[in-house]
Amino acid sequence: MICFLALRGAWAALVLVWLVGAAYAKPQQRATGPLARTASFAAILLGFFLVGSDWGPAWLSGPPLLGRPWAPCAGAALTVLGCAFAIWARLALGSNWSGRPTVKVNHELVMEGPYALTRHPIYSGILLAAIGTALADLEWRRVIGIGILMLSLLWKIRQEERLMAETFPGSYPAYRRRVKRLVPGIF
Repeated sequence: MICFLALRGAWAALVLVWLVGAAYAKPQQRATGPLARTASFAAILLGFFLVGSDWGPAWLSGPPLLGRPWAPCAGAALTVLGCAFAIWARLALGSNWSGRPTVKVNHELVMEGPYALTRHPIYSGILLAAIGTALADLEWRRVIGIGILMLSLLWKIRQEERLMAETFPGSYPAYRRRVKRLVPGIF
């Protein structure tokens, strides 16, 4: 029970930081088109829904795939770690943050803190937290949700990286070669 409370508390903290931080974001200069934004948002929402809900046909809920007594607490620990990493990255990004691929007015390329470890630490943290949440009660719906989240975020990363390469043609290519996309030193 305590493990599930920690898991839910971590997600609540992440959402709170997002809501408060959105009020301090710089104005948008340019962004991806509305179709790409809508498709990305819908896919990410579906992934989160599958990871975090109990709704759906019986074959999605089935018995947990792991069913180990340590899984809920290990999953909660990964969720807390992932949410903390995403919050750190969100705070490091400051007013340059946007929920969609965007270039802000007076946009700055942030390469310090968690951005020295991975180019997309918010997504790294969110994926780690989602994997932790899924591990806590590993059912088929959660596995499918992780897959949808991963594909959605990889698509969103492509859009963001195109915008950053256009906005920072002198510094972004070197940063991209030096720092991995999602997993430090690996991917």
